[in-house]
Amino acid sequence: MGVTRNHTTSADALAEPGAVGRPLSLRPRRKVFYLLDSLNLGGTETQAVELALRIRESGYEVTLGCLRARGPLLERLQGSQVAVREFHPEGGIDSPAGFYQLLRLSWFLRRAKFDIVHTHDLWSNLLGVPAARLAGVPAIVSSRRDLANFDWYQSNRREWLRRIQNLGGAVLVNATPIRDALIVEHGFKPEKLRVIHNGVDIEKFHTSGGERGELFPGVGKGKLIVLVGNMHTDVKGHPWLIASAPAVVHEFPSARFVLAGDGEQRPRFEEQVRKLALEQNFLFLGRRTDIPKILACCDIAVLPSRAEGLPNAVLEYMAAGLPTIASRVGGNGELIEDGVTGLLVPSEDSAALSDALLALLRDPELARRMAQSGRQFTIQNFSFERLVREVDELYSELLRGGGSH
Repeated sequence: MGVTRNHTTSADALAEPGAVGRPLSLRPRRKVFYLLDSLNLGGTETQAVELALRIRESGYEVTLGCLRARGPLLERLQGSQVAVREFHPEGGIDSPAGFYQLLRLSWFLRRAKFDIVHTHDLWSNLLGVPAARLAGVPAIVSSRRDLANFDWYQSNRREWLRRIQNLGGAVLVNATPIRDALIVEHGFKPEKLRVIHNGVDIEKFHTSGGERGELFPGVGKGKLIVLVGNMHTDVKGHPWLIASAPAVVHEFPSARFVLAGDGEQRPRFEEQVRKLALEQNFLFLGRRTDIPKILACCDIAVLPSRAEGLPNAVLEYMAAGLPTIASRVGGNGELIEDGVTGLLVPSEDSAALSDALLALLRDPELARRMAQSGRQFTIQNFSFERLVREVDELYSELLRGGGSH
């Protein structure tokens, strides 16, 4: 299950005279193990997979572990040099199978002599951090990418989660509001937390809208308003966007709302549209893998979430050059300067959302300026190159200082 090979660990190399600051070309390759719940389409999963693929160029040998090694993103890894391993705790993290997988993972990490373990979500934190500590991995990084309403985040279980995450050297968050909440509400020490914002593939989302007629036949010149988000719950704000639609359609009858994503709540959202008699104004696309092409055809993007970390969707909207409306929650305020790079509205407020949509529809020049400013801000601050550089710096710091303590 593991591959044994003789090599000098990064911790050893960095202890040698002259190792600190050594050029990448002279630094021994570091072995890093990433752990995820699954490879389903989602912000956390996408960020982890893209980081795994790109950080290799900075001198890393990457293995990506999954509690369930399945999902659409598995195809993204095929043909790459990123190895994929499964550690499935059938019956749950706290079951006998979960304990077995923890021991199995610890043995695998020790035998393969990984320099760094980086867990990316709730379940991988719970399994991967103790396993890495047992294995004596030099640097351990866990993650908190949102403040969702899971029991582990909101009940007395969060004390156990904090203790587990404190076994590592750093807890990585992707937005400053998450860092602040973990300090004030969850009792983390400030020095344990590091903020590294998400990245986005700027070039991937810089495409023309030439396929509008093919992707959206029959829409004509009507404005397309897009929301990209899963429908597992209402956390992405679908009910409030649907409720905002009558006021928009009253003034702009040819406007279409494009909903890309799927999940258990889709029938509920479709029924809400039917009750408003707006079936002709809504396009439910389901799960899609051609989001850059879809965004290139749209005119306005929206993400009226009830809760967020630092949403990939907003980064992708802005990289695609779309005027963007988002709710004033989580890290959205770090992406959008209200009135400059986009518009911020209160969450769960359909009237404010329809007002913002109408403001952009009525004033195309305002929409153009915001789209241009948003794209430029994204290019300057949220590239994957910046993400890889900051993560590499964090790993180096932890390896120099004994990063699992």
